[in-house]
Amino acid sequence: MAHAPKTVDRDAVRVPVRRLTVLYDAGCALCGFVRDWLERQPQLVPLDLVAAGSEEAGARFPGLDHRATLEEITVVGDGGQVYRGPAAWIVTLWALREHRPLAHRLSTPAGAKLARGAVLAAARWRGAQRGGGPGWGGGAYHAADGWSFDPHHGWTFTPPSCADGACATD
Repeated sequence: MAHAPKTVDRDAVRVPVRRLTVLYDAGCALCGFVRDWLERQPQLVPLDLVAAGSEEAGARFPGLDHRATLEEITVVGDGGQVYRGPAAWIVTLWALREHRPLAHRLSTPAGAKLARGAVLAAARWRGAQRGGGPGWGGGAYHAADGWSFDPHHGWTFTPPSCADGACATD
């Protein structure tokens, strides 16, 4: 019986990842290029490449928000872990023999900024290719890190506020 994927929690019990499913946008030329590139890479952790929003994706992950997988790259681990955005790219690189060291560098605070920039650049390119339509970066994008993208206004950064108490320390 399939179970609903869960969001990765750094404080959760660690579950080994033995297989990853990369949900890619089959209607995106960049995504197709990356899918083909991934297929040619030596893998330390096997990757299943499945079209986001497809019947196969729905059958494999019935509890996943499949509309969201077309808006932001999503990777699902065999233990139900769900990675989105930069974390999805990093875990995918981590699965590749020749790119695992890069994944470790990108998982640092400084590397995470670079990974976020790469994801935002890919989203912007996708949005331009789709004429501002649906898909990663094609519509409005808002993240808790303060970055947002609107196809009519471009990228903006508004630092998160502590007004709601989210920055309070114990």
